[in-house]
Amino acid sequence: MPPELTAVDFKDPLDLKYLLINLAIGVILSLILSFHFKRFGSTLSNRNELSQVFPFILLTTILIISVVKSSLALSLGLVGALSIVRFRTPIKEPEELAYLFMAIAMGLGLGAHQGLPTIISSILILGVMAFIKTYRKDLKGKSMFLSVDWNSSEYPDNSLNSLNEIISKHSSSCDLRRFDIRQDLLEAVYFVDFVSDKNLSEITEELRQTYPKIGITFLDQSQLPSV
Repeated sequence: MPPELTAVDFKDPLDLKYLLINLAIGVILSLILSFHFKRFGSTLSNRNELSQVFPFILLTTILIISVVKSSLALSLGLVGALSIVRFRTPIKEPEELAYLFMAIAMGLGLGAHQGLPTIISSILILGVMAFIKTYRKDLKGKSMFLSVDWNSSEYPDNSLNSLNEIISKHSSSCDLRRFDIRQDLLEAVYFVDFVSDKNLSEITEELRQTYPKIGITFLDQSQLPSV
């Protein structure tokens, strides 16, 4: 007759030495991931603030997996515990979710004592994404947000159409993202692709000549907001 199985049979002692090694590797990988997100991310959220969460998520995942994998009872309990977890803050952009998932994946790999595959895979994935981001940036030129505001009482009603023509003439592509009306004040926000920096001075000069009192703001979305 086989011996009766108990909860003790499913337990493996947690090796503190390997846990500390994995946590140390996790710190390094989380810093690399944070730098990658701040350098190559294109989200409009505060990338500097969000990147500070990556080490916390990665290291916590390592701890959870390292503890849970040593006990079947804990792993079953974790399934029930996760069923009551609810995230109240929505992820605004898919890129943020991708980086958060990357942090969790790194933590899972290190927590399962798959250090070398995790390191190689993480560096390869981040390297490929950095290459794609850089290549697309060089291919498109410079992408910026252009915000303009003017007093509608000082210009004709077709000023928005004229504005679209001027911006389109000096850019490879433009997309109207927002249009606000507050009494006599009109504000429009465009996402514009420029071939070179020379287009910035050209579009500014023509807008100033056409609408002398217009307000113009260029915002580099690749650096928004890094502080």
